Amino acid sequence: MSQPPLLPASAETRKFTRALSKPGTAAELRQSVSEVVRGSVLLAKPKLIEPLDYENVIVQKKTQILNDCLREMLLFPYDDFQTATLRRQGRYMCSTVPADAQEEAQSLFVTECIKTYNSDWHLVNYKFEDYSGEFRQLPNKVAKLDKLPVHVYEVDEEVDKDEDAASLGSQKGGITKHGWLYKGNMNSAISVTMRSFKRRFFHLLQLGDGSYNLNFYKDEKISKEPKGSIFLDSCMGVVQNNKVRRFAFELKMQDKSSYLLAADSEAEMEEWITILNKILQLNFEAAMQEKRNGDSHEDDEQSKLEGSGSGLDSYLPELAKSTREAEIKLKSESRVKLFYLDPDAQKLDFTSAEPEVKPFEEKFGKRILVKCNDLSFNLQCCVAENEEGPTTNVEPFFVTLSLFDIKYNRKISADFHVDLNHFSVRQMLATTSPALMNGGRQSSPALQDILHEAAMQYPKQGIFSVTCPHPDIFLVARIEKVLQGSITHGAEPYMKSSDSSKVAQKVLKNAKQACQRLGQYRMPFAWAARTLFKDASGNLDKNARFSALYRQDSNKLSNDDMLKLLADFRKPEKMAKLPVILGNLDITIDNVSSDFPNYVNSSYIPMKQFETCSKTPITFEVEEFVPCIPKHTQPYTIYNNHLYVYPKYLKYDSQKSFAKARNIAICIEFKDSDEEDSQPLKCIYGRPGGPVFTRSAFAAVLHHHQNPEFYDEIKIELPTQLHEKHHLLFTFFHVSCDNSSKGSTKKKDVVETQVGYSWLPLLKDGRVVTSEQHVPVSANLPSGYLGYQELGMGRHYGPEIKWVDGSKPLLKVSTHLVSTVYTQDQHLHNFFQYCQKTESGAQALGSELVKYLKSLHAMEGHVMIAFLPTILNQLFRVLTRAAQEEVAVNVTRVIIHVVAQCHEEGLESHLRSYVKYAYKAEPYIASEYKTVHEELTKAMTTILKPSADFLTSNKLLKYSWFFFDVLIKSMAQHLIENSKVKLLRNQRFPASYHHAVETVVNMLMPHITQKFRDNPEASKNANHSLAVFIKRCFTFMDRGFVFKQINNYISCFAPGDPKTLFEYKFEFLRVVCNHEHYIPLNLPMPFGKGRIQRYQDLQLDYSLTDEFCRNHFLVGLLLREVGTALQEFREVRLIAISVLKNLLIKHSFDDRYASRSHQARIATLYLPLFGLLIENVQRINVRDVSPFPVNPGSTVKEDSLPAATPLVTPQKPGIAPDGSLHKELFGAISGLASPYTTSTPNINSVRNADSRGSLISTDSGNSLPERNSEKSNSLDKHQQSGTLGNSVVRCDKLDQSEIKSLLMCFLYILKSMSDDALFTYWNKASTSELMDFFTISEVCLHQFQYMGKRYIARTGMMHARLQQLGSLDNSLTFNHM
Repeated sequence: MSQPPLLPASAETRKFTRALSKPGTAAELRQSVSEVVRGSVLLAKPKLIEPLDYENVIVQKKTQILNDCLREMLLFPYDDFQTATLRRQGRYMCSTVPADAQEEAQSLFVTECIKTYNSDWHLVNYKFEDYSGEFRQLPNKVAKLDKLPVHVYEVDEEVDKDEDAASLGSQKGGITKHGWLYKGNMNSAISVTMRSFKRRFFHLLQLGDGSYNLNFYKDEKISKEPKGSIFLDSCMGVVQNNKVRRFAFELKMQDKSSYLLAADSEAEMEEWITILNKILQLNFEAAMQEKRNGDSHEDDEQSKLEGSGSGLDSYLPELAKSTREAEIKLKSESRVKLFYLDPDAQKLDFTSAEPEVKPFEEKFGKRILVKCNDLSFNLQCCVAENEEGPTTNVEPFFVTLSLFDIKYNRKISADFHVDLNHFSVRQMLATTSPALMNGGRQSSPALQDILHEAAMQYPKQGIFSVTCPHPDIFLVARIEKVLQGSITHGAEPYMKSSDSSKVAQKVLKNAKQACQRLGQYRMPFAWAARTLFKDASGNLDKNARFSALYRQDSNKLSNDDMLKLLADFRKPEKMAKLPVILGNLDITIDNVSSDFPNYVNSSYIPMKQFETCSKTPITFEVEEFVPCIPKHTQPYTIYNNHLYVYPKYLKYDSQKSFAKARNIAICIEFKDSDEEDSQPLKCIYGRPGGPVFTRSAFAAVLHHHQNPEFYDEIKIELPTQLHEKHHLLFTFFHVSCDNSSKGSTKKKDVVETQVGYSWLPLLKDGRVVTSEQHVPVSANLPSGYLGYQELGMGRHYGPEIKWVDGSKPLLKVSTHLVSTVYTQDQHLHNFFQYCQKTESGAQALGSELVKYLKSLHAMEGHVMIAFLPTILNQLFRVLTRAAQEEVAVNVTRVIIHVVAQCHEEGLESHLRSYVKYAYKAEPYIASEYKTVHEELTKAMTTILKPSADFLTSNKLLKYSWFFFDVLIKSMAQHLIENSKVKLLRNQRFPASYHHAVETVVNMLMPHITQKFRDNPEASKNANHSLAVFIKRCFTFMDRGFVFKQINNYISCFAPGDPKTLFEYKFEFLRVVCNHEHYIPLNLPMPFGKGRIQRYQDLQLDYSLTDEFCRNHFLVGLLLREVGTALQEFREVRLIAISVLKNLLIKHSFDDRYASRSHQARIATLYLPLFGLLIENVQRINVRDVSPFPVNPGSTVKEDSLPAATPLVTPQKPGIAPDGSLHKELFGAISGLASPYTTSTPNINSVRNADSRGSLISTDSGNSLPERNSEKSNSLDKHQQSGTLGNSVVRCDKLDQSEIKSLLMCFLYILKSMSDDALFTYWNKASTSELMDFFTISEVCLHQFQYMGKRYIARTGMMHARLQQLGSLDNSLTFNHM
């Protein structure tokens, strides 16, 4: 047995791998060697071909175009794009911006924010945009092919019938014979000796189609798979041959190979020879009969070839015409599109799909509905005077709910106040009936009709939102009651389990007195908490209940103390020490459905799903305090302007100004003046049962504390425009809790005594104060108190103020701003302030403005995201008004910084929303402003200069899509709003803009072609973005100019480039060629000289002449580049072929070009592909359809593994040395003597048929000069050198997938082209080209031949086995070089 040739090769490879410096680098090494090898062969750069002046040509050929019956393939549609305005859709019944906000606003920042929230969306719509992507994104594309009709092939029938082979022969009445023979290994490379014969059991079998197979097996079990088969259809004769062995005979095959068999005796030998010759005779007669039947059909075909007038048409014109029409109709209606059967067309691939872009919208975290049902304590009785009515709590309680996050140690929601008291208990409080809805924002009368006062008064349901859910978030309930005394004293009766009605009556009596006297003051009482989430995914922990009600500790009231208590919440030993109040808080939580009705947001603006019935309870959204980090920030979309005030601590133990200051109440007011009789603003959100907005709010009172702590939160609706006089005023009262009757006759009972004032101006340096403040307390409040200023040395400015405790900062207070119209960021504030100054008359100083622009780089990330549309709008406005280049460049640098920040935080979707919906070019006034597209292009050019800062230029490259998208939208809006769409293309934009575009393209080139190693992501992105921009320029600009930009860009790439640059180049071509009007851009029309020609007379180009590439620029460029790429290594070839094939698939599926005439016209653009394939015919001419290489030269060799295919070009079978046509080829074309039968169940015999093709000729050079000399007088008369300039044609075979893809392209064009075009081609082509054309056609037959189910299953198994052995990998090693 001969040694399989694979083993030494694989051993050698292993040794090679061992010698490498580090494992796993073989592929890289191969590629670098490959590049060096290709570099040493001089690959000439294809010469540049200047594109045609598109705009002039369509004007000159206007009549011809308009008279063309397919003119829609030559012209762009008139209304190709338009701008549109889309109404901004919100969740609300009305705008969130208060009615008078626009008039009130004075600061530029506030004005611009309001403009942002009020403006509609601005879109640019492209009518045929759906056609501008890959074929998979086409509209109306059948996503999945319906099942093809089921065909039963003989080759599959045989699989079933072979199992009962013996009986089959007798049933059919055919000839059958079996017996033992010796089989010789006939091989041109090895002389057959006695030893190379092997004993096999042969079985002669007639197949379903009447043909015969001679199968052979290792034993007599013929039900098993045969070891091999000999097709007798391919046998030319059987003769005796005793040279090597006695009783031997030879089967001579059509392909000059032969099989040598030997019998055990002479009689047996003669019997086999007689039977086999009889079968050959039958085959010959059947073939002759078939030929006679087919003669008339062939004559018809021949007459067609001979040309006009002769043949069937002239004898029976009507019949011929109707037959042809019927045939065409049948073809177009019933045939499946060729590419539907291509596996690539069936693959789902969304890599090139653009992300879906949505407008900005309010987004929330996990939303939780909190329903407050009941609060009941163990101490209960009936509170009614007549003791008739339900048993209830004996005094009113007030619940405040909020969320605390102990992981990040912060309070994460505003407070939600609930009054769960029974109606009869509420009656204990002195009733107040203020006007309810005249709050801080001037609500429209319509809004007052919708929001009924009664429904707003006692909220029971709140919606909380949590952006970052996790198990350490707690819902905390703080419970307060009316001020009575100390917490310990007030809680005592509630902590005893003995239910005594006497105790209840006593508590009730005291409570009634307190409610009458101190009804407006509250005291802390108890707290409880529960977890919200099971996990970090936001699944609600609905089974969790509220903890016991723990008594508040007067020394641990603050939010910080609460966070410490919650940290021990899961430690029973710690919680057991806390005093418990006996009672139960019933609050349930649930998920919020998307269509949840009847709720208002935190500013009390009702949703769209809102019923105006006063009976329906209203649900209130509770403001979330979202963490100030960019990734959790959303661009603001609604107006919101809240200030939360937190009085924290008052240090009053060392004050000497007041005799009594123990039970201290703080009253908070918001004022806009410090005059004596000025009124506080009615803009503080009220508590349940009270007015919706109120003028003042009180914090809870601690009994007998001189240094009280507070936990209250006061929510204020800020005015739209704040000014220097807006301030918070804190008034302190000593509340007298004792209501003793002693001395009551002497003086009137005084409940409260003023014990000081404090104030906090809201604005500092134009911004709202939000850090923790320590402010002094004054004993008096003179008019103009805000004007007081210490001048030092005991002197001061302003009114006389009596400070408490030597003007020490006794009050600690903090504020929290939740506003979408005010920013906390100093840099952003300063920039807008400067813009406002300079816009209102003072001329902007370039250097000053640059200083403010540079400081914007220090802006906080979350602020940048929150105000994103407003900031970008302002920057683009400054860009168009910039007088100096330095300003424009610095504006662009800030935009680059903003864009980079968004990407780095994973928030690029906000940028996409901005460009698509929010960006709107400024109105263009020629004398005053410039256009964004021109100024931005110039600034980009400056930033891309080699001398510029490389970090900025890298960011610009990496995120270039944003800048190019802005350019595109700006150009579109500029053309439409200034009515320039009607102008000729070359008059739409000034020369300065054309120059700017050209410069920026030239500037980008070196960045892409030289930085791809250091900065692959930036280069790749810039290449893609530039392609998208150039593609869209075809819609707006002079198309000839755009062609030139493409030419310039592609000229930067060269043969022999690294693989990455080939990827960039073909990605660029792929994107550009996907333009929705790619066909009109290529002008598929005749370009003859002189008068207008009819399409029928056209001079078709079958090769890539300079003329063709000029007139049909994009397709010419693509085909030239594909031609060049075919001379490169495998990965590059695959990329190029895939771009070409996907484009053809797109043409085939495009419903605008569905008719046969459209497809035929498209095919004329791709006819040069024939020339390109013919140049590479030797590399395509692979007849073996096995997915792994075949052992060359072997006939049916059972025991050896397949070896690697050598990389030398086989001798061309198409041309024999004397130049005559190979008779096999004509046999194959006529269908008479095909060397392949259609019934091929066996892999070995398939390979055998290929043995002629796999004989190696090392003299591959001979065929090339001969072909070139023959070409010189054939099709490409204009271009001696063929497609590829003077490059060297490679000789290695293409691999299976490449060949199949190229053949699919070939078949698509062949199928689509008109008969005239095909006949013209055949008439013009030289003998050599015709031969190559038919060779390619024949390769199609072999490559796409259906081999049967058994073959498919077996190749799959063998493929897997080869991969296990690792030999597939080794054989591919050579193909990569």
